Amino acid sequence: MYKKEDLKKDLEEMGLKSTDTLMVHSSMKSIGSVEGGADTVIDALLEYLKDGLVMVPTHTWKQMSEEYNVFDPATEPACVGIIPNLFMKRPGAVRSLHPTHSIAAIGEEAAEYVKGEDSVTTPCAPGGCWDRLRERNAKILLVGVTHARNTFIHSVEEVFDVPERFTEVPTTFQIKMPDGSLKSVEMYRHYNQHTAHISESFDKMLEGYFETGAAKPVRLGDAECILCDAVKLFEVTGKILEKKRNCFIECEEIPAEWYL
Repeated sequence: MYKKEDLKKDLEEMGLKSTDTLMVHSSMKSIGSVEGGADTVIDALLEYLKDGLVMVPTHTWKQMSEEYNVFDPATEPACVGIIPNLFMKRPGAVRSLHPTHSIAAIGEEAAEYVKGEDSVTTPCAPGGCWDRLRERNAKILLVGVTHARNTFIHSVEEVFDVPERFTEVPTTFQIKMPDGSLKSVEMYRHYNQHTAHISESFDKMLEGYFETGAAKPVRLGDAECILCDAVKLFEVTGKILEKKRNCFIECEEIPAEWYL
């Protein structure tokens, strides 16, 4: 059974610093048996990155719809696992106001970081929370999951204006604002006629990201993990998108000469 100090040691061995900005996508069960469960994992992250900024996705895209369209960031559960749902209820946690692709953050400038998501019109808008990971030289830790869960790559596709990524018409959502009022927003959603989940195609670059140094394999407990550098990930992904904008969907594999 892993203890908190074991997990903090794993974070140290990854090369992370206490001042880093870290986005964590996670599968709790992949870590194995942890004394104290998911709360201990969160404690390890927050204590190790005590001078930095820790974030998790608190997505609600699975349940939000035209019929179920009121997003209350204080109460709406995330559809991406136990760690995000516990994390966003921690003291000091702030959650962005995006109705389908929100994040929760704790630490340095957390409240400032999550601002503005009630004004975007796409899941991972240029200049939004996901895109700004590269501005902070953030790291992205995929715990027991692959790039199929790496939301940052969606934001890179948005910057490069990749076609066939959104619904033709937006959905109207109501966001419960901090003062209790409801704000009406129009939001385009992820959609591609050839695949139910666009992000499943991102694993075509699994080895490519390793080969370019944009990502490296690491471990947290029993979990096989991937630690990504947001700046390098953007640069490498940008290179392949410049070769063929819709390559993740249209190419069976990404030619190595496009990124090496």
